[in-house]
Amino acid sequence: MASASPLPAPGHMGVDYEQRVDFDRLREYRLARAKASLAGSECGAFLLFDFYNIRYTTQTWIGGALGDKMTRYALLTRDGEPMLWDFGSAARHHRLHSPWLRPEDCHAGMLGLRGAIAPTAGLMESAVRQIKGLLTDAGVADAPVGVDIVEPPFLFEMQRQGLRVVDAQQLMLDARQIKSRDEIMLLTQAAAMVDGVYQDIVEALKPGIRENEIVALANKRLYEMGSDQVEAVNAVSGERCNPHPHNFSDRLIRPGDQAFFDIIHSFNGYRTCYYRTFGVGSSTPSQRDAYTKAREWMDASINLIKPGVGTDEVAAVWPKAEEFGFENEMAAFGLQFGHGLGLGLHERPIISRLNSMAEPIELQAGMVFALETYCPADDGFSAARIEEEVLVTPDGPRILTLFPAQDLVVANAY
Repeated sequence: MASASPLPAPGHMGVDYEQRVDFDRLREYRLARAKASLAGSECGAFLLFDFYNIRYTTQTWIGGALGDKMTRYALLTRDGEPMLWDFGSAARHHRLHSPWLRPEDCHAGMLGLRGAIAPTAGLMESAVRQIKGLLTDAGVADAPVGVDIVEPPFLFEMQRQGLRVVDAQQLMLDARQIKSRDEIMLLTQAAAMVDGVYQDIVEALKPGIRENEIVALANKRLYEMGSDQVEAVNAVSGERCNPHPHNFSDRLIRPGDQAFFDIIHSFNGYRTCYYRTFGVGSSTPSQRDAYTKAREWMDASINLIKPGVGTDEVAAVWPKAEEFGFENEMAAFGLQFGHGLGLGLHERPIISRLNSMAEPIELQAGMVFALETYCPADDGFSAARIEEEVLVTPDGPRILTLFPAQDLVVANAY
């Protein structure tokens, strides 16, 4: 098992009396990783629309309503500095407050808001013409352009103007999979915030409260503690536990329910995915048995975590889909599961029987990922869900998620 010594989660502020997150060092590390990935590829440049890749390379962020509208984009050439096109006045803000970007590389941009402005308006044609000119200036116009995600009309316009497009998402995910000391501290701080929210949930988890009220409580507490985005809170109880719906409802919590929650938020961009399961007032032998199995599967996978182990070896200790009631691994995907954590919720490595047996990835020191297990109870409706966030070190696994989960916790026992 992992060391009992917790990883540091020192707080939100920079101070003069402790070494905490060094954001300059963080920015330099991320850009260097992206540049190294570009240099090792066939590409002359990366054109990035994925807003986590944009943050990783430009160290800028717009979340919420504008972050995923396929309007922001960044260009990174082999020997150049990152260039950014952002939503309207955000570009002027970057020139004032993001000195690691050259002012002349901060542009206002608009492509169409996911089709709301039709391609016939010419915004995409103009943007591609500008990008092609910049690639020519950088001497890489004849090399492939790596693109991570893209709207079809923009891709077609790039091809119409003679640019050869290849996939950059795999290269950027390669760059992002090894976390620096600053990234690890931010991930740990994000997990520590959820530790505290689970204490609040345990105290509130009584008959008569609704799932959506728990979701509201978690959102409120996380934003009060400094979260910059609460991406999702799943709240699942009673007969909704099996099969797992991956959402929340307005269901009233009742005595004796089994209830599980998943809290997904970010602190300075770095995410959690953190399940815990509770009994409400009491628990049954069937519920406890399901929890014990889920815990055993979890511990078996954690005990394997070290550099050099293949993700197929980790997935192999989890039950096959047919062993817990599903027809195949696709139908059971996400229940016995591992996924990298960082600026994105699902990074490398992805660990499951669906993909890892055919194409395993070797674990490396510096990877951070979540491991998830799920076990339906033999009562036909309850289920247990456990998740731990793990850092791979040369000495084995270190656990970021510290709210008690070795045994089923009963909230407000009668």
